[in-house]
Amino acid sequence: MTSISPAANPSSGADASQAVNAPADRPQAPQVQAPQVSEILAALGRAAFVWDIASDAITWTDEARSIFQDIDPALLATGAGFASLIEPSGSIRADILLATPPARRHGEGVPYRIEYGVRASASAPMLWIEESGCWFADADGKAVRAEGIVRLENERRARDEQLIRLSRDDALTGELNRTHLTAALAEAIEEAARYRSSFAFMMVGIDHLARINDAFGFDVADEVIGDVARRIRARLRSGDVLGRFSGNKFGVILKNCTVDDMSVAAERLLAGIRDEIVPTRSGPVSVTASIGAVLAPRYARNADEAINRAQEILEAAKSRRSGSFAVWRPSVERDAQRRINIRVTDEIVTALNERRIVTAFEPVVDARTREPAFYECLVRMHQQDGQVLLAPDVVPVAEKLGLIRLVDHRVLELVIAELAEAPGVRLSLNISPETTMDADWWAAIESLMGAHPGVAERLIVEITETVAIQDIDDVREFVTRLKTFGSRIAIDDFGAGYTSFRNLRKLGVDIVKIDGAFVQNLARSSDDRAFVQTLIDLARRLDIRTVAEWVQDEQSAVMLRDWGCDYIQGRLIGLASPERPWSGPEAIPAAR
Repeated sequence: MTSISPAANPSSGADASQAVNAPADRPQAPQVQAPQVSEILAALGRAAFVWDIASDAITWTDEARSIFQDIDPALLATGAGFASLIEPSGSIRADILLATPPARRHGEGVPYRIEYGVRASASAPMLWIEESGCWFADADGKAVRAEGIVRLENERRARDEQLIRLSRDDALTGELNRTHLTAALAEAIEEAARYRSSFAFMMVGIDHLARINDAFGFDVADEVIGDVARRIRARLRSGDVLGRFSGNKFGVILKNCTVDDMSVAAERLLAGIRDEIVPTRSGPVSVTASIGAVLAPRYARNADEAINRAQEILEAAKSRRSGSFAVWRPSVERDAQRRINIRVTDEIVTALNERRIVTAFEPVVDARTREPAFYECLVRMHQQDGQVLLAPDVVPVAEKLGLIRLVDHRVLELVIAELAEAPGVRLSLNISPETTMDADWWAAIESLMGAHPGVAERLIVEITETVAIQDIDDVREFVTRLKTFGSRIAIDDFGAGYTSFRNLRKLGVDIVKIDGAFVQNLARSSDDRAFVQTLIDLARRLDIRTVAEWVQDEQSAVMLRDWGCDYIQGRLIGLASPERPWSGPEAIPAAR
């Protein structure tokens, strides 16, 4: 049969004429089968055949008509006719091939199994056939006969192809998933390096997708993602590759692309996303996207490097303006900053391990009596060379590098230890935005409060105003939990973010620390005087204590006292010192 002759010919090097003219040394099998065999084949959806290679004639059982529907019976009657039906483009797959030469003895059948596709015409659907049987050789080892059974495998083949698609494609968009996109990117880099060509890898990110989730729901956001994928696909060339990298990001491989081509393609993609409203089941939604791109293999020698650099420049584009496009290029300044970041990260971690993170204490005094009310604990880091880094040198870098949580944990331990050793001292500490929602920080403070009864009432926790206004409900929960311990809450740098006093009342804070930028020039700026006086008056009406930071001179201190400010701190009072300024519990009266 043709499945033996064209796909897996067992004639082992003999030409076709030799295989056809070889004598058959076994009598031809009967063309009519026993009724029970025919019934079994029909029940199983199979048909049997005998192919006499010498005459090229194929004899089929009646079940072949139901398997090869719409195919001319004349084409099924000969090996040559059947061969013309086989789809040549990669459809033939032999799962079990021919037996080894020693087994090809005269009169012994050699088992085989093969899968292939046939079409009645170029426009007809593919019929996937699984064929299994035996072929027989003459005394010279040449194939003279084949007997077997065929069955239709369309359903199984469809399931297999569906599984392949599911493993390769993103379920929501139908484009490549992240794994296969990365593989296609690696292949493109190898190909470009081999042929000394270039291509662009773009990371396309939908802007503010989280807002769509919040406003309309995740199902509508999925509709937006699918629609954006279709718009990108519609604007790509046939050889370009598109895949979904993550929730709101797509990767695009633009073959044979220069830097100038990149800019044109990016604008076309951005306009296609930006200029048309996305219709969804909940109504029309307007979206934009930003693009970060890198030229490969010039600036990306492997897939990971291309992805990292495209993502990096995409984030830079988003931070500059939504709906923008940026190209990654080498930067001496960026590389130098990264080396600094690596060094500083190592220094901070080492300092934490070696207990070189310490605190300094800055006094906050009563504006009327100038008696200490509490001390603000500020972080300091002793370097191995003996130099000391101040909070402005440590905290921003630690926040940027994701180490601030560790620093805050260490400062909390130090502050609680100080409170436990000096029962009359009141201390305040600053925590970063990330720490307010840190479960480990809460576990630590609960444990420390339990181990040292009485310290909670003498602890003030300061959070910046910018943190307070980001999520009022979350911050209110944070404030409530701390107040349960007995601690007080202060809003630091008040005035920088213009939080409304309604929010202050909603949060239930105890102290407002007025941003020093408005205080340091009180004696010279009438605008600052009006602003600070108004803040103090409103806070007093809400029964919220006020602290004026960065008090530089006596004139400013007197004005603040006369306006009703409760506490002052700054250069006039005394800057932070690692020395403990208290001499005993009675040195610090209880602050209201």
